[in-house]
Amino acid sequence: MDFEYAGAVQQMRQCLQAFMRQHVLPRNDAWLRAAGGGRYPLDVVEPLKARARDEALWNLFLPGLRDDEPGTRLGNLEYAPLAEIMGRVPWSPEVFNCNAPDTGNMELLHLFATGEQRERWLEPLLDGSIRSCFAMTEPDVASSDATNIRTSIRSEGDELVINGRKWFTTGAMHPNCRLCIVMGITDEQASPHQRHSMVLVPMDTPGLHVLRNVPIMHHHAPEGHCELLLRNVRVPRSNLLGEAGRGFALAQARLGPGRVHHCMRTIGQCELALELMCERALTRKAFGRHLAEHANVQDWIAWSRVEIDQARLLVLRAAATMDRHGNGAAKVDVSAIKLVAARLQTLVVDRAIQVFGSMGLTPDTPLSFLWTWGRAMHFLDGPDEVHLRTVARAELERARGDLGSTAPYYPTPRYVDEPQ
Repeated sequence: MDFEYAGAVQQMRQCLQAFMRQHVLPRNDAWLRAAGGGRYPLDVVEPLKARARDEALWNLFLPGLRDDEPGTRLGNLEYAPLAEIMGRVPWSPEVFNCNAPDTGNMELLHLFATGEQRERWLEPLLDGSIRSCFAMTEPDVASSDATNIRTSIRSEGDELVINGRKWFTTGAMHPNCRLCIVMGITDEQASPHQRHSMVLVPMDTPGLHVLRNVPIMHHHAPEGHCELLLRNVRVPRSNLLGEAGRGFALAQARLGPGRVHHCMRTIGQCELALELMCERALTRKAFGRHLAEHANVQDWIAWSRVEIDQARLLVLRAAATMDRHGNGAAKVDVSAIKLVAARLQTLVVDRAIQVFGSMGLTPDTPLSFLWTWGRAMHFLDGPDEVHLRTVARAELERARGDLGSTAPYYPTPRYVDEPQ
């Protein structure tokens, strides 16, 4: 088992770190100022995208690129340390065309789109000239169980007619968002996992309304986590993505890699929080001593270091399993790291906030935003309870196959009058 990254990955890490240091970080203040005013800063992002593409730091997330598609062909294990670097500046993945929800949408289109759909939607997304969103979660049902989704998609002649309400549709307010992938019911009578389908809906389709940008713990993302209303939205039947009734399976194919990407970026954000915590502890005094000299602060730093490294190893194992055996084989590993990463981010960032004191609650550091995102991770891409159930079921299934194997570990009872 080799814990070192390959030479080519090490070189790409260095290139990406240099790009972040030289080009992204100097523009971070401008991005934050624009976003704080409610404007998505295309004037900051677009020039950086052009530079990143020129430097071959583009579409790093998608292992299965064809020769005619722009990007660098990396496996999940190779992508992990790069996503970690990008995660340190939450808006930076778009610079490299590696931002959610576009990454998951591109994976869906890459796997299931027709030739016409690829030309109209996938190619512009891979090129970075448009953005997209994914409409799955609904306000009126418990969407942690995706079979509950109620948005209707019915056939009328050569058209599909969509009616429903969605929310937490990330990216719907991005000025370049042109495509919404909508999941809904196409066959009410089918079994729960064969009722749903996915449809490609252009954002300018009549009847598709962006109602509001839903704040996340009082944070307004300029690209939006939006509530959508779909009222008699009509698109051609050719806009069906994949096969009818396969929407649930497509959603699972999309969410697996996306969950791992979130966790990879979380590692980078926790590393940043730990670095900020250590620097603050070394430079700030309380009760006559630097904070770093207080035992409880040292404990926070030590636990954070250990927990980040543990989580990173679990992420890398999940990524390696996906590369070697396919996304489906990593289902339990992905659920495990999703649980660990969400808890990690809230723990480590909370400690950093405590070391900073009240400053940690303000926009003067990135910590308060990173904490809210860590808290959101306990829900996004499936709540903790769903992932706990996945891990527990796998463990119990393994135990069923080995029932009785632990018997030798039980001591044989002996009685006082038993002959020796």
